[in-house]
Amino acid sequence: MSTDKSLFILSSFCIFVGIVFSLSLPIFANIYFNYSEFHFFIRQFAVGMFSIFIMWTLSQLNPEKSLTIIGFSIFFICLFLMGIMHYLPQSLVTSAGGAKRWIRLPGFSFAPVEFFKVGFVYFLAWSFARKLDEKKKSLKEELKIILPYVAVFVLVVYLIAVMQNDLGQVIVLALTLAVMAFFAGTSKKLFMISILLSIIVFLIAVFTSQHRILRIKVWWATIQNMVLSLLPENLAQALRVENAPEPYQISNSLNAINHGGLFGQGLGSGSFKLGFLSEIHTDFVLAGIAEEVGFIGIFIITAAIFMIVYRIFKISSRSENRVYYLFSLGIGLLIVFSFLMNAYGITSLTPIKGIAVPFLSYGGSSLLALSIGIGMVLMLSKRAKI
Repeated sequence: MSTDKSLFILSSFCIFVGIVFSLSLPIFANIYFNYSEFHFFIRQFAVGMFSIFIMWTLSQLNPEKSLTIIGFSIFFICLFLMGIMHYLPQSLVTSAGGAKRWIRLPGFSFAPVEFFKVGFVYFLAWSFARKLDEKKKSLKEELKIILPYVAVFVLVVYLIAVMQNDLGQVIVLALTLAVMAFFAGTSKKLFMISILLSIIVFLIAVFTSQHRILRIKVWWATIQNMVLSLLPENLAQALRVENAPEPYQISNSLNAINHGGLFGQGLGSGSFKLGFLSEIHTDFVLAGIAEEVGFIGIFIITAAIFMIVYRIFKISSRSENRVYYLFSLGIGLLIVFSFLMNAYGITSLTPIKGIAVPFLSYGGSSLLALSIGIGMVLMLSKRAKI
């Protein structure tokens, strides 16, 4: 059987879209930091070409011989790196908001958490395929099986949410874990319990951090007038947050999307990238793209990403090997949750989480990690009846 060429072509197309906008969007950053006009473009082009090469190379490998070695190597190496990052000297790590998230290597930096997500999905797929099945079990038996995974996930929460102050990545991994466990054979009752526990953990993480509380307030300030207008006056008054921080980023994000209209202002002609909307080439890349290519352009790009997810889920559903089935499912879920969380955040439907948009956000780590995940799925596509 042959590799899924459609998945490879669609993924390469989205990588090229990200490269194009790495030239168009970071104009203000280039001026502010006195960079060359091609600073971001050259780096994203190099990483993008290497990512396509990685996808192609991995797709040629034999999954029976290579998948386990690659999956577990990524999982354990990145788990180790995340564990020691906090103790490395400043010369070897790059910080964001006081948290150490990138390891510096000669010529570039990389974020272990981006690669860890791929390894974590493989670990879950490998383990779930051995521990879980479709046989009916009591809730007590299910809890006994799932508790070791909860213990592993608590460690992950500590390393990412606490040590790196990155709750968004934990939410993506929690949702992926819950859905993969459900499709591996756990009951609906356990699935609902896991979702409830995840919500409780999320609320604890939010209300024990002033930074996260501020993000919630900024988000609520953006939507409270619309939501509270639908409620009785007494209840609306109780829920209203007075003197909330100005939702500067979200307001400009929404204005950029609105300014794009149906057909956009033209490639390179956006105005909100000129210092009005910071991080427009990373966290707010969808808003920047929407302004320049409009609803039609963003629709085509979104359709391409969801076609990628469809191809991955198709490979998953046609795989007879349970590890292959669950791993492909997990990679597709990572893409879906990351894309939706970012899209909902920049349109103020949910608080902003700082999650990279798959393929499109500037940054080598997320793109390289994603290309490894898709390359592994392409490897598995040769064993799927598609």
